[in-house]
Amino acid sequence: MTSAERLKDTGYEYRVVDMSDEAEAARFARAAERGFLGAEPTVSEIAEMRGTWAERRNVGVFVHGAEADELPVGTVNSWVADMTVPGGSIPMWAISMVTVSATHRRRGIARGLLEGELRAAASAGVPMAGLTVTEATIYGRYGFGPAIQAARVAIATRTAGWAASEAPGRLEYVDKARLAIELGMVHDNARSARTGQIPGWKRRWLGLSGITADGAKTDAAVRGIRYLDADGILRGSMSFSLKEQPNSYRNTMTIRHLVAETDEAQRAMWGFAVNHDLVDRVEAALRPTDDPVLHLVADQRSVEVGVHDHGWLRLLDVPAALRGRRFSAALDVVLRVTDAYGFADGTWRLRTDAAGAASVEETSAAADVTLGVAALSTAYAGAVPLSQLAAAGRVQGAAEAVAALSRAFHTDPAPFISIWY
Repeated sequence: MTSAERLKDTGYEYRVVDMSDEAEAARFARAAERGFLGAEPTVSEIAEMRGTWAERRNVGVFVHGAEADELPVGTVNSWVADMTVPGGSIPMWAISMVTVSATHRRRGIARGLLEGELRAAASAGVPMAGLTVTEATIYGRYGFGPAIQAARVAIATRTAGWAASEAPGRLEYVDKARLAIELGMVHDNARSARTGQIPGWKRRWLGLSGITADGAKTDAAVRGIRYLDADGILRGSMSFSLKEQPNSYRNTMTIRHLVAETDEAQRAMWGFAVNHDLVDRVEAALRPTDDPVLHLVADQRSVEVGVHDHGWLRLLDVPAALRGRRFSAALDVVLRVTDAYGFADGTWRLRTDAAGAASVEETSAAADVTLGVAALSTAYAGAVPLSQLAAAGRVQGAAEAVAALSRAFHTDPAPFISIWY
């Protein structure tokens, strides 16, 4: 049964929202902001959202027979993004803006929205779906796995010290408009270095820079710097804000986004933060789990690091997804993948050569390793060892086969997605 049919049986209408219709787009935007507990969007903010969403698939769930001006009680949008994987990239069905009205929870709306996205992605021939999540307990039931982790970093600068050498380039302050442009430029140049990254978009960089597209609203606390290498070429960009601590004349620096194309650029911008005058604490979210900051300071105990799930993936076409990435070791293994939705269900022989290229064939041979699609999706990016999932009872098979497959999936540097989408 399709999402539209199932929701219709319970009194709801599932349909694609026309972003060229100003009133309909405004209702979708207001519902989405409400779902994420945001403020009522202004006219200019809605116009920005429409500009971003015009090239996406936007779906709303409406109460059947509701007045024309009533907001949808569920929202989602999606698009095909180019996701970096070891050795290249593959198309990923990026899912965003998943909301259900607080007045209509537990009525099958989220199920209808997410199943609809999986069917749409599979029908379009996209081998994988992905999303970044605010609630971690929802998506496993649809076959998604927490594949890409992120770190929160907090540094007590009075005791941290600085142990790194000075980078040969230079740092400069930039205004917000330039900052928004350069965050996007460096992201585009750097994202192929880490599995999991996808392209950003204008509104994402404007928001991280503290401005709206038309300049109607700015966050005065946001500042920006850039790093130019010894040849004067842009290699890094960082947005941050400062907030005075009560009764102290000292400040906390919050790094909103730090993106670097080179190790030198990253080192220079971290040095700017840790050594900043009148700053006692530096905080940063959405950092890679192998961020070098621990090895840039003199006292590692002054750095707090917390790791959490961020990017969730869901394989839809196992052969295409496995062929689309390189592996870290040669192997020959038969995988039995179970998928309640049927998209990825099957038994596959995966062979990789010394260069990491994969061939995948459907087979009737006995499986060496058996796992559900959520477990395979969790391991796919190379951040979560398959052997760890086996220890948790999520993967079954001979220890030698599991270990070989775990080694083959591993990738370095750590997979990372530096933005919300």
